[in-house]
Amino acid sequence: MGPVKIAVGQMTAKNDLLTNYSTCERLCQQAAEAGCKLLCLPECFSFLGSSDQESLSIAEPLDGPLMEKYKQLAQTQQMWLSLGGFQEKGPDPEHRYNSHVLVSASGEIVSTYRKIHLFDIDIPGAPVLKESRGTAPGSDVVVADTPFGRVALTVCYDLRFPELFQELRFSKSADILLIPAAFTVPTGEAHWEVLLRARAIETQCYVIAAAQAGQHNEKRASYGHSIVIDPWGKVIGKCEDPLATDICVAEIDLDTVSSIRTRMPIATHRRYDLYDSRRSDGE
Repeated sequence: MGPVKIAVGQMTAKNDLLTNYSTCERLCQQAAEAGCKLLCLPECFSFLGSSDQESLSIAEPLDGPLMEKYKQLAQTQQMWLSLGGFQEKGPDPEHRYNSHVLVSASGEIVSTYRKIHLFDIDIPGAPVLKESRGTAPGSDVVVADTPFGRVALTVCYDLRFPELFQELRFSKSADILLIPAAFTVPTGEAHWEVLLRARAIETQCYVIAAAQAGQHNEKRASYGHSIVIDPWGKVIGKCEDPLATDICVAEIDLDTVSSIRTRMPIATHRRYDLYDSRRSDGE
């Protein structure tokens, strides 16, 4: 297939659907002008509110008018879109889903992943974040075949659970890991890049991590630093300004994935008999 240009986006989403759409539209136009086939947008790309109730109030089904606008944007720009962290209507009035939606260049939803690990944490000196108050967890591990490789869909806090990424690589045959996020500043400073590079090295996959950046409201700020990492753990793309609304462009190449996996054949060295989750009890 050869190298393919992709773009990773960075933005400061607000509690305004129209403003956020305009920002995403501009980033998509930039990516198209750069010759990219895929644009990855961060978690909460369409809306980032200051309360659970605010986010619940704007949640829509995937066949609603807001997602339709993003599908039309993909079709207009002939661009695949990774829409990380959409507020999808949930299983009951008190909960939504945090959904990562992959849209093709023809404007069709190819796959949807509902975030399975919810961020419930109290960091000293930072706002208390309890995602489960207004979000229901998903239950499926999701990959999708695309023209540029086999893509795994995750969201933000999933990054801290390496067993998920082992499953995506060794059971689901992923080539590319999409990790849209809205990392807090303290956790981002401490762990963002090192965890992303670790996931790339462990799985021998490309990692594309689109990030929210800057001050969203009086309660919430995000770390930024959108990044692309190759299967050897090398950073091959990073937004020049870690907090600006922008894209960075990188090339991904499945030949690189194949070469690294051939030279370091960890898949054949894994002891499935000892620790693989597919092993049945008593084996």
